[in-house]
Amino acid sequence: MEEPICATGMAARLRSQWDHDAGLGQNHNAVKFLGQDYERLKAQCLQSRKLFEDNLFPCAASSLGFDELGPRSAKTYGVRWMRPTEFCQRPEFIVDGATRTDICQGALGDCWLLAAIASLTLNDNLLHRVVPHGQSFRQGYAGIFHFQFWQFGEWVEVVIDDRLPVKDGKLLFVHSAEGTEFWSALLEKAYAKLNGCYEALSGGSTSEGFEDFTGGVTEMFELRKAPPDLYNIMSRAIERGSLLGCSIDEMGGSQENGIGGNTRLKVLLLFHGGCTRDMEAVTFKKLVKGHAYSVTAVDEVVYRGNMTKLVRIRNPWGEVEWTGAWSDNSREWENVDRSVRGRLQNRSEDGEFWMSFSDFLREFSRLELCNLTADALQHSQMKKWSSSLYQGEWRRGSTAGGCRNYPATFWLNPQFKLVLQHPDTPGKSDCSFLVGLMQKDRRKKRREGKDMETIGFALYEVPNEFKGSSGVHLKRDFFLTHASSARSELFINLREVSSRLQLPAGEYVIVPSTFEPHKEADFVLRVFSEKPADSEELDDDVIAELPTEPLLDESQIDAGFKNLFRQLAGPDMEISIAELQTILNRIISKHKDLKTDGFTKEACRSMISLMDKDGSGKLGLSEFHVLWEKIKRYLTIFRQFDLDKSGTMSSYEMRMALESADTFQTMDTDKDKVISLNFPQWITLTMFA
Repeated sequence: MEEPICATGMAARLRSQWDHDAGLGQNHNAVKFLGQDYERLKAQCLQSRKLFEDNLFPCAASSLGFDELGPRSAKTYGVRWMRPTEFCQRPEFIVDGATRTDICQGALGDCWLLAAIASLTLNDNLLHRVVPHGQSFRQGYAGIFHFQFWQFGEWVEVVIDDRLPVKDGKLLFVHSAEGTEFWSALLEKAYAKLNGCYEALSGGSTSEGFEDFTGGVTEMFELRKAPPDLYNIMSRAIERGSLLGCSIDEMGGSQENGIGGNTRLKVLLLFHGGCTRDMEAVTFKKLVKGHAYSVTAVDEVVYRGNMTKLVRIRNPWGEVEWTGAWSDNSREWENVDRSVRGRLQNRSEDGEFWMSFSDFLREFSRLELCNLTADALQHSQMKKWSSSLYQGEWRRGSTAGGCRNYPATFWLNPQFKLVLQHPDTPGKSDCSFLVGLMQKDRRKKRREGKDMETIGFALYEVPNEFKGSSGVHLKRDFFLTHASSARSELFINLREVSSRLQLPAGEYVIVPSTFEPHKEADFVLRVFSEKPADSEELDDDVIAELPTEPLLDESQIDAGFKNLFRQLAGPDMEISIAELQTILNRIISKHKDLKTDGFTKEACRSMISLMDKDGSGKLGLSEFHVLWEKIKRYLTIFRQFDLDKSGTMSSYEMRMALESADTFQTMDTDKDKVISLNFPQWITLTMFA
């Protein structure tokens, strides 16, 4: 039965590769999420004259949440699912283009997402990659809408119906300021469907939204140690369509738990709409801590004879604005040229405000900047990245080795080789590049009580003896004796960790890992460089060529062993399956450090088949001598690599032991992704693999 299954699996992998080579997964040819085809479903609805109802994201408590938005929560009490046509006289999808005021936060802690959506409205080219043209509540309306998101290397099209959660006659979650535009509420619903439910969106980093709207890669800047040219970096980024967000740490500047409704704030935030409106979290000048804002513009004005740098920022709440210098009604505007004032000043309470760049650096903690990939750039003259993307996984018992703090298992993590060949400047050796490590599908796992793992990566220079080689997987001893050449600044429980790095031209190995070993997750590793760079995933077959045990003539065998054999074999001078089982189990029972239920009859039958040279079905003296020497050798190896002295061998210990044993073939793990073998199982595996 296995052969057809393997063939089917291989065919599926080949078909997937062919589909992607043909462009499936690109923005113009997105993967159909859950197999739903928007055009076909809409045509069916129009033909049957029935509005679309999405059975794959039903109007049920499960689509709202599982805890604070669960079936018995106060927030969801009295919620009804209604189409905009049922509670709004003239609903519109988009009026006069998508604008930042179309995005006002509701009773969900997804300010990080809304800050990203607000930035998206500043670039029509990017917006309509996510929000396709041609959708309306009028012509061709069928109660069905669709949106596209980048997910871990490919674009995905998500179809939804337009039934939205309503409480007391108003949208429960995101809404427009006027209350008549619904593109943002429908976009939020599609993103909730993609992640499993609305509550899965509570708390996060704006960079997550940035990347899922563009496929770009985000850099973070700690503003307390901002680079001297940060204003120019921001200005250039906005000019080329990059998305920018900022936030204020809720507690003393630590960023270990994310941004915009972070893990540490989770209890407080969920009771106050995600990003708390508790006045204790609002500064004296009306900035909100633990909250995600979007940066929507930068500008310079002449103020009292000097050039002053300004930054424009938007609060997704659509209200609560900065009241310090350069705020909507501040006196600074009175000393600015009238035409400039008319262009920049906005006195409405819409959540958007200006502040000086110096105040921005002082008041905010962090800036997130999403660099666009080549396919998202609007103008061909913009600088393009050379990029590589790899899918990977950490699995308990095989590849979840943890960080460098765990030297016994660190080397088991997946490894990727990067070859830097083209220095930034002629005559120099340094090459600039950016590494992004992203964990996959973690929001969907919140229902199971899981959340983001703490992740990071390190880079090591390839040793001279392996340079130019392909498929080399560096071992434990290498990492014990070599320091990293570069690494991510932090191990952090955000979806993605990224760092812009600079290293001399050469070959390097990137080792992505969770902070602790045994943590399971899937990940995507992306490498971006301004000049072309080669990269590949590394792995090698773990093999060892131990000398075979010689088949000695009976005259060469020690007399003491011969006497032992006579006692064990009995009158026929051969050892049967049953006799071998008795012998081995009697011996193994005397080794108290080995945890075992003993050798099975099947294992003994296999051993005899392996050693039986004359086809008798039993072992003679010479044959038994070879088996005996093998068992002694394997017992030594087993004890050597049973590092925790448990009497069993974990998968981590197994990999090291198999390198020292006879032969190794890559094995599938069992359903719980953990292998634990006692000594007889170990003997059987290593002798017959």
